[in-house]
Amino acid sequence: MDPINNIGTDNGKNVGIVSYLTIVGWLIAYFGMHQNNKTSLGSYQLRQTLLLHIASAVVHYALQAILLHIWLSGGFFSLYSLLWLVNIAFFILWLIGFIGAVNGEKKPIPIFGEWAQTMFSGI
Repeated sequence: MDPINNIGTDNGKNVGIVSYLTIVGWLIAYFGMHQNNKTSLGSYQLRQTLLLHIASAVVHYALQAILLHIWLSGGFFSLYSLLWLVNIAFFILWLIGFIGAVNGEKKPIPIFGEWAQTMFSGI
């Protein structure tokens, strides 16, 4: 198999990989890569990563807002540990999805994977 002749053939794996690299990576994958070469695998990964990025940001910033309020009242350290645990949980979910994207699989991320497929079915 000649790799030079296969440069233009992409089954969506590259879109999936790039979409996991922050929200900027998702934007590049969607607008720069997926729009010209829509694939089932690319759409699947884009839907998953969009919900993962949104949920991660919302939970992270909500916990930070709560932590700021609690920190000002003196109970900072226990909730700071909670923030770290939540970040670790989101990293594990990200890692599971990223490994699936690298392997070219349509493997749903636990908790978010199935929701993402129905919520963002237009992608």
